[in-house]
Amino acid sequence: MYLYKETNSMLNEIATVLQTNDACFKVHYWGVNPQLFDNPVHKHSFFEVCYVLTGEGTYTDDGVDYPIQSGTHFCSRPGVTHQIRTQEGLFLLYVAFELDESLTHGTIREAFEALSEYAAVCVHQDDLHPTALLWKSLMLQDGMTGNLPAAAIGTVAYSLILSFLALFGVQTQERMANMQRKNTNMLLQQAKLYIRDNLAGTIGLTDVARYLNVSERHLSRLFSAGIGETFTDFIRHERVRQATRLLLGTDLPIKQIAELTGFSSVHYFTRVFMEDKKLPPGRFRETKNNITSLIQKD
Repeated sequence: MYLYKETNSMLNEIATVLQTNDACFKVHYWGVNPQLFDNPVHKHSFFEVCYVLTGEGTYTDDGVDYPIQSGTHFCSRPGVTHQIRTQEGLFLLYVAFELDESLTHGTIREAFEALSEYAAVCVHQDDLHPTALLWKSLMLQDGMTGNLPAAAIGTVAYSLILSFLALFGVQTQERMANMQRKNTNMLLQQAKLYIRDNLAGTIGLTDVARYLNVSERHLSRLFSAGIGETFTDFIRHERVRQATRLLLGTDLPIKQIAELTGFSSVHYFTRVFMEDKKLPPGRFRETKNNITSLIQKD
């Protein structure tokens, strides 16, 4: 059982300024109304987003009627006239807010500017939609179990408001590009780490793709586009790099170094190493050690 009066008081007391390093929202008011009826045609200078917990009715936005029911979110945009009409009443949750632009990152500021122009005014979702779950997590319930600690309310309230961007279909091109770039960089980094940690074994495109749960084709494109070399070339260069480190930093036999870095034989190791370093492994070790000794004597 939801404690609507207590929830309304709590939110309006402790969730009025919601801020992180990326954005700052000034909340004008929260509303938890278990039986809201018709209101007059009006408009705001700020955003007001509503969530229908139960009930049915009609929401009019700039002269256009939208049916609303349990699970519906609707967005009242700044400067746009709107009205709610219902015969039996709505259990409505709502929040009125605006951005503090001086404390908000440009990408988020642009996204909310787009929201004010191009939002999908009315969205129907089920009760398990992330935004609906955030609303419900803020609601106090009868008894202590199931209620968030007070220290978490601000974080969840901030996340709720930020979720409106995706809910109403607003993503800036820059934001989407940044997300895609971050995901690509993360996958590529995971692939590199897996290869470096498993050089001694047999590593194929199939193995790494299965580990990352992506297609072989996608993984191959990640390497070509991300670092400008093929998957096979990257593994070969990593094996040579690791072999170089072992040649210069240890006294391990060349045969053992070849095994530790995943080369199938000393002959193959020598051929690949010479292609990269222009010297066979033994000569490379001697030459570098001699140069180091001369520097230390000086």
